[in-house]
Amino acid sequence: MAKGYWIGRVDVHDDEGYKPYAAANPAIFRKYGGRFLVRGGTFECPEGQARSRNVVIEFPDYASALACYNSPEYQANIKVRQPHATGDIVVIEGYDGPQP
Repeated sequence: MAKGYWIGRVDVHDDEGYKPYAAANPAIFRKYGGRFLVRGGTFECPEGQARSRNVVIEFPDYASALACYNSPEYQANIKVRQPHATGDIVVIEGYDGPQP
């Protein structure tokens, strides 16, 4: 079964205000089997437009990734983030087919 992922791109406008959001996320993600694959780190954007922070979170499957995003805990935490950051989050099913 294909895994599920969150791909997040974020610009934080207030680091102090953003900290409670970031601190609450690990417990929420853990509840749905999520784990960070990318959390910040050095990057280049050779095409398109970038945001200052990038995150990739892996879940056991797409349903778990979507359930986490739609959970009451995460929906409440979004309200903590919104005054302090602008971002894009994509919830996507991983590829489980043949590789080149």
